[in-house]
Amino acid sequence: MIEWPNVTASGRAAQGLKPEELQMSQCVLGFFPVIYYSILLCVGVPVNILTAVALSRLASRTKKALYYYLLAVTCSDILSQLFIIFVGFLLETAVFHRDVPLLLLHCVSAAEFAANHASIWSTVPLTVDRYVALCHPLLHRQISYPARARKIIGTVLLLSLASGVPFFWWSDMWRNSHPPTALDNVLIWTHVTIIYFLPCSIFLVLNSLIIRTLRERQRQQPCQEERGGGSKSGAPPKRRLGKTTAMLLAITSVFSVLWAPRTAVVIYHLYVSSVHRDWRVHLAYDLSNMLAMLNTAVNFFLYCFVSKPFREAVRDVVLLRGGPLLYPQRALPQQNRPTNASNSSLCSGNNKRSHRDSTPLSLRRDTKPT
Repeated sequence: MIEWPNVTASGRAAQGLKPEELQMSQCVLGFFPVIYYSILLCVGVPVNILTAVALSRLASRTKKALYYYLLAVTCSDILSQLFIIFVGFLLETAVFHRDVPLLLLHCVSAAEFAANHASIWSTVPLTVDRYVALCHPLLHRQISYPARARKIIGTVLLLSLASGVPFFWWSDMWRNSHPPTALDNVLIWTHVTIIYFLPCSIFLVLNSLIIRTLRERQRQQPCQEERGGGSKSGAPPKRRLGKTTAMLLAITSVFSVLWAPRTAVVIYHLYVSSVHRDWRVHLAYDLSNMLAMLNTAVNFFLYCFVSKPFREAVRDVVLLRGGPLLYPQRALPQQNRPTNASNSSLCSGNNKRSHRDSTPLSLRRDTKPT
């Protein structure tokens, strides 16, 4: 990160190397990464904490699984900022220059990968939940509720923690001069598969199905209006559905774009040129890491841009207003509902209309005043 030779803390690592191997690549960005990561940490952590508080209030108020998934993504981003940016990039590299015990380096490396995997894979249940809500709404009413969402989130976090253990043996790309070993090949391909190829494949498939379903509904809407089947009461749920979908597509698209350069550089480092030997690869790796870490601080702005309830919740938090009991009169009728009732935003706008439509027409006629 700073213009010093990227050697290990111990000089014994350089023994036995050829003279040309001692000419290691240096970071040409100087102190810019330190300034960048410091700003990103000072902005990202408070913003994510504010996001977590606002989402907690929305989850307690609405009892929707959607907000629990978003809360898990936010908490995972906070862990990534603390372990990867603060401990990894700032403390170890910029302050201590890797001059710390080797065991501590490996333990921190495992913690960094675990936090990274949790941050990325917390978005997968959110994508699956939105796909079921849009493409299979009746099934979503049965399977989507807060208790199940919490179990899914706990499972994802435990698996992410376990997936970080093998990366205890992750090699230091900036400082290892030897060619990648067989273990390095396995770990690098496992890493890029877990953090990019596999989640992006899931995002691509599910988002494509969501977009296709929305297009089919849009094509069917004019036909229903011509037959008189369309109604104005269906418009508000459609707008909310569009905002929720837009937020999901924005989150997954931003992740795919920001993490793509790092994935490409890691594979290039493995097969073409080493970060240790080529300053251009070193530069590309630094820049790609900076882009990837930006993903941990942008979701707040996406939520604010798309979701009006989130903006209102943030305003309440900033102004120190009341939390989940902001609308107590609306929450009372929900207490008598079964626990597996629908908590999806897809159905929230249709509760009154569906209750009215479920009443038989003959009964409504009989109740008319004569």
